[in-house]
Amino acid sequence: MRNFQVNPIGKIRVESGETFIELASEYIPALQSLDGFSHLNVIWWFSDFDNEEARNTLETLMPYKNAPDVMGIFATRSPVRPNPIALTAVQVIEIDYDSGVIQIAYIDANDNTPVLDIKPYTPSLDRVEAPGVPEWCSHWPKSLEQSASFEWEKEFNF
Repeated sequence: MRNFQVNPIGKIRVESGETFIELASEYIPALQSLDGFSHLNVIWWFSDFDNEEARNTLETLMPYKNAPDVMGIFATRSPVRPNPIALTAVQVIEIDYDSGVIQIAYIDANDNTPVLDIKPYTPSLDRVEAPGVPEWCSHWPKSLEQSASFEWEKEFNF
């Protein structure tokens, strides 16, 4: 199989309770015409889990309450995976086109996490009207907005 090289375009910055995507200066021109998009898909690197053990973990024991006893890693949103790539839909608060900084409402990434790519969220390609999920997680929120007030800590076994 062929290996691929990816290079970060920026990083996540968490400061005083606010969250930002800070682009490297050479990528600032790529922000043109993002005006009007309320959400973005952010592809980022689970850098804190980029090690041999994490990359070789293919199954995990019941990470969620009510989940099956053993789950394949592809059935989870775990940072432990063969390629520590993450995808998060985020709400845009403000874009500073001069400095290359995007303020976002929240992302499940740590400060200084590498960002690999940004794509505009478009309902025609990213939204599924009636997605199917297993029974064990069918009570989870049906939207990003509802997730903000959901008691996620009651769902995880870690």
